[in-house]
Amino acid sequence: MLPRYAADYRALLWLTLAIGILILEYSHSYLVFFLFPINIYFAICAGVIAHNHNHCPMFASKRSNGILGHVLTFFYGYPTFVWVPTHNLNHHKHVNRAGDATITWRHTDRHNLWVAASYFFVSSYHQTAQIKAFLAKAKATNSKLFRRVQWQYTVWLSIWFAVWLTGVMLHGLRRGTVLWLLGVGLPALSSVWTIMFFNYEQHVHTDPWSAHNHSRNFVGPIINFLLFNNGYHTVHHNQPGLHWSKTPQEHRKIAHQIDVRLQQRNVLLYWFNNFFVSLFWPAFGTQQVGRAAFDPPPGISNDLTTDEIQLGEAGTNTDMVTTGHQT
Repeated sequence: MLPRYAADYRALLWLTLAIGILILEYSHSYLVFFLFPINIYFAICAGVIAHNHNHCPMFASKRSNGILGHVLTFFYGYPTFVWVPTHNLNHHKHVNRAGDATITWRHTDRHNLWVAASYFFVSSYHQTAQIKAFLAKAKATNSKLFRRVQWQYTVWLSIWFAVWLTGVMLHGLRRGTVLWLLGVGLPALSSVWTIMFFNYEQHVHTDPWSAHNHSRNFVGPIINFLLFNNGYHTVHHNQPGLHWSKTPQEHRKIAHQIDVRLQQRNVLLYWFNNFFVSLFWPAFGTQQVGRAAFDPPPGISNDLTTDEIQLGEAGTNTDMVTTGHQT
């Protein structure tokens, strides 16, 4: 049960720390009020690790990948199989063009705090159709896959219930419920919201028709250490099966081909400028780079090409539906 890449030992350490902190909080319930922000951070990390694992499985063993998937599902707050229909088979094919359930321009191409913060609800609603279609097809054509997906739902909800019940038995109904909310429930919700928020920020006002300007990159060392190099988004779309530890050096190879506006070093300054300073000085907000998603180049339609379909399917963790993977 050893990771295929040494860098993933840190991912396993982060998950071990998340479990350890939760055990500590259940032993001393008052600590959850102080450690709540750390719970949120580790839940977000679980979402990032789930994304990375979806594209490049951590282990060679299917059983080990299955166990990891259940752990990630617990902290991320939703069965990790959803990455397949919504991310691999949809987002990576369309890349913010028409047909992408996660498009940033569904109702408006404006980029402000309200649109970015509410994107989670809009995107979740439209991703639901992709999930339902995937499940319906699995039920009709692949009963083994469908049973594995059902099993993931069952394990997830059963463990969540067991953890809530443990808190109630140890600390009473009210305190045990608050403990579960601050230790598990709200961090999981924060994780799902943050993952979608980052997806929005990495594609809004980019050029999906460009070979290199289809994504915004956050290249600062701190954010990429904390979030396992998730800031390097252009190279991720260009090479979706690339292990996360290799994305910085691959990004450096193509950085000169990416518009400088799509390489942000300080993500906090970027958000401050776009969401607050731009209210007074619009030039500090993001501007459309290249062609907008709804403005294809002459002679090109929004329909998928064979190359795009292959790109979307590349790098899918094909074991994933023990943990939620594609077959």
